[in-house]
Amino acid sequence: MLRTSIIVSLAALSLVSPLALVRAQSEASATAPAASPQTANPNSHPESDKTEEIASREETTTFKVNVNLVQLRVVVRDGSGHAVGNLTKDDFEIFDNRKPQSIAHFSAEQGGEHKLRTHVPDEASGAEQAPVTAGAEVAEKYVGYLFDDVHLNFGDLAQARQAAERYLASLGATDRAAIFTTSGQTEVDFTDDRTKLHDTLLRLQPRPITRTNVSNCFEVTYYMADLIENKHDPQATELATEDALICEFNGDNRMRAAAHSLAEQTAAQKLELGRQESHVALTVVNDVIRRMAVIPGQRNLVLVSPGFLTPQMEAEYESAIDRALRAQVVISSLDARGLYVLDPNGDISHPPPPSAVSMGMKQQYATTEASVSADVLQVLAEGTGGTFYRNSNDLEQGFRRTSDTPEHSYVLAFSPQNLKLDGSFHSIKVGVKHPGKFSLQARRGYFAPKHVGDPAQEAKQEIEEALFSQDEVHNLPVQLHTQFFKASEADAKLTVLAHIDVKKLTLKKVDGRNRNELTIVSALFSGNGNLIQGIEKTITMRIKDETLEKHLGSGITLRTNFDVKPGSYLVRLVVRDAEAQMVSAESDAVRIP
Repeated sequence: MLRTSIIVSLAALSLVSPLALVRAQSEASATAPAASPQTANPNSHPESDKTEEIASREETTTFKVNVNLVQLRVVVRDGSGHAVGNLTKDDFEIFDNRKPQSIAHFSAEQGGEHKLRTHVPDEASGAEQAPVTAGAEVAEKYVGYLFDDVHLNFGDLAQARQAAERYLASLGATDRAAIFTTSGQTEVDFTDDRTKLHDTLLRLQPRPITRTNVSNCFEVTYYMADLIENKHDPQATELATEDALICEFNGDNRMRAAAHSLAEQTAAQKLELGRQESHVALTVVNDVIRRMAVIPGQRNLVLVSPGFLTPQMEAEYESAIDRALRAQVVISSLDARGLYVLDPNGDISHPPPPSAVSMGMKQQYATTEASVSADVLQVLAEGTGGTFYRNSNDLEQGFRRTSDTPEHSYVLAFSPQNLKLDGSFHSIKVGVKHPGKFSLQARRGYFAPKHVGDPAQEAKQEIEEALFSQDEVHNLPVQLHTQFFKASEADAKLTVLAHIDVKKLTLKKVDGRNRNELTIVSALFSGNGNLIQGIEKTITMRIKDETLEKHLGSGITLRTNFDVKPGSYLVRLVVRDAEAQMVSAESDAVRIP
């Protein structure tokens, strides 16, 4: 991203050096009359050097960003299971470790609601024509399908692949789909090309990281390993010891101590291998969220998996939930096992238990493991406002339901009071004070940070999140306009104009000057949502009262130019005010013929 800094001082913004702005692919101008000739050159002013020193980059460190803001997406359903959409901020209550919290942010959202306006900007003049939709190809909905080929077996993956292909055949004109895998070996980025999606689905196959040695009758599952190593469960330890004694020492009871040592050693190895596979899956979930965070529009991530265990990995999946909430990515999950029943004789790919007692106990463990493996799928979906689809063989319906967001949801945020930076887990409970029977879906908690974040970095993150968001926010007096000029049939220059009403900004009086700093980011996206170019500018204002009254009555207009080809684009404009700590964000879908 190209970053430029524009210093606005002394007389009027219309008098900023044009040469410097051309180099930055931008132009700042005032729509008011020009200032007097004696102030036409900012460098000629006797206070210019002093003003430049005051306008140093140190101003960006004064951003008062709340690094401890905890975000939640809440879905409220009535007794019939329908999403409720008529609640207000006052209807909700939040408890952090049972302590009531004040709601700092609230918004109600409607699933599938698109806010983009599509038009053909007027050539050269900059005046917009009437909005049109014919021929618009800018994507509005993105769904990334993450197939957990590390944990999926061949049968479940084949069924899920067929259901996905049937569903993806119905993609809408403004829908884009991508296919990712936890192994990272079979992927296609966001596209509306059904052939690419079809070919990628056909290449999907199980890719486990570890394989079981079927020649050995002594085996410890990941679930048992967690019981033995992390929970010190005496029953699981005794069962593994007995199996080791029979398989490795021919039942010689004199070798029980050695069998016990072997059982613990095997459990430790299995636990490490299982954690490795689960860690890979969660890491890829985070990676896909990062990828989806930089595309505009409605963003859904569908995790297709049989589930997997996550012992002592709460921080990892809570990090994914937090990242998804900040990036406005809704995670849904589809249990690819469908309506499954465990074979009482066990899995033929695994060795049979060495005794009838072992067979019975391991069957119980397998049943429990099959159930708790889906917990992470449920936690990720509930924590981000998504759908958890399970216990059904109608996987095509599962893809349909998980690919859409709930009809209504609410985004809430609170700032924990007296939060200790100790990395501890805080449980969250969200309630509805409105009378009636409701079920609520929201994240279960969060981990406190271990250190204070860098305010400047947090401010940059806030701008980036707004840039790649689908929302339009009008907290500042900013208006977005676009225009273009075609140099030839194959080349055009698209201009993004940000008009700012300076008088309506929050200005701080210091040393007789009206001060503020604006960060303006203009970004151009392709029709498939890929970032083409982004330009960031900083305007530091130190304006005299007379300049504000006489020359800035109509505000200022910032111009950012992009060299483009004919086609469909999405323009995104974000402006952040340092004094008010507010952000405005607007989108414009543009088609250049």
